[in-house]
Amino acid sequence: MHSGYRVLVTGGYGFFGSRLVERLARLEGLSIVVAGRHAASAQALVQTLQASAAAELHPAALDVHTPSLEQALAQWTPDVVVHTSGPFQGQNHHVAETCIRHGTHYIDLADGRDFVAGIGALDASAKAAGVLVLSGASSVPALSAAAADHLSRGMALVRSIDIGISPGNRTERGLSTVQGILSYCGQTIAHADGRSELGWGRSYRHRYGAPVGARLLSPCEVPDLSLLPARYPGAPTVRFGAGLELAFLHRGMNLMALARRLSLVRDWSAHARLLTRAADLFKTWGSDAGAMHVRAKGVDHRDQPIARTWELIATEGHGPYVPTLAAWALVKKLAAGEPLPSGARPCTGLLSLEDFDEAATGLRITTRVEEA
Repeated sequence: MHSGYRVLVTGGYGFFGSRLVERLARLEGLSIVVAGRHAASAQALVQTLQASAAAELHPAALDVHTPSLEQALAQWTPDVVVHTSGPFQGQNHHVAETCIRHGTHYIDLADGRDFVAGIGALDASAKAAGVLVLSGASSVPALSAAAADHLSRGMALVRSIDIGISPGNRTERGLSTVQGILSYCGQTIAHADGRSELGWGRSYRHRYGAPVGARLLSPCEVPDLSLLPARYPGAPTVRFGAGLELAFLHRGMNLMALARRLSLVRDWSAHARLLTRAADLFKTWGSDAGAMHVRAKGVDHRDQPIARTWELIATEGHGPYVPTLAAWALVKKLAAGEPLPSGARPCTGLLSLEDFDEAATGLRITTRVEEA
């Protein structure tokens, strides 16, 4: 790993940013700038991690939505910026554009469908600057696509891909995550094959391995709905569902979707703080175990059916680390000088399941693949 490889993490003391910084701080040869709007909060995280860190840690005051972003890039001259300041639904790509102007690699943890799918508009400028610009280095589409790539090996045609995520109720949840989820509650979700459905408008059940068990899932808006059908032969139908562990809270989201459909509420994300506080009244209920799955079905070259499932189980409240694994793996590759192609694209195809397993080392996260 190149000595002093500098990584600037926006939202570095936030919900996902702090977890990413915590994990990156264990890598020798990195210089990490923990950036956020409040210098005192950045300094506090640096002090907390400093004693056990193998990397250099620096606090910085930075609001990515102001000219201070330009100033920070000029001052710190990072090799790569990891943008974790969500929610990304409704954001534009000005952080990535600024990084391109400064010749800096860019990675974000976005899961907003339009945001991730639209990053390709910067491809020409990123290639001209010789930098890598990746959007969606998160559970979706980076991890979900890596799993789908693995499961679809040997398939002549992929017929369907089913993805689901269900966190444990006692697991911490960030406000920006809640805002992102609420933004499409009750909103029409369009599929690549022309179908449409209501976000959180219906429920279905999926059974995970122990200790998670059966969970309710509902349709959600994610980049995979746009990206995966064109990625595999057969243009598979793609379904994505997210769920809450407590059934009555999950059914409440179904009712909220109906209320928005009936125009009783314009946008639930505007009430994210209040709804988060309400959900926190039940924070001691349920478990700290969450899960994610990807299931691919197709046929081989002899037209024989194939069905494979990848499953991840996170316990002891370690689920929120999962969206940071892709960024950790990518930073490690860049710092080690691995050749990654320049240009701007969604974060698919660059990481394998083995990369994610390495990134999860030391966490209470297990994965398995089974074939039927």
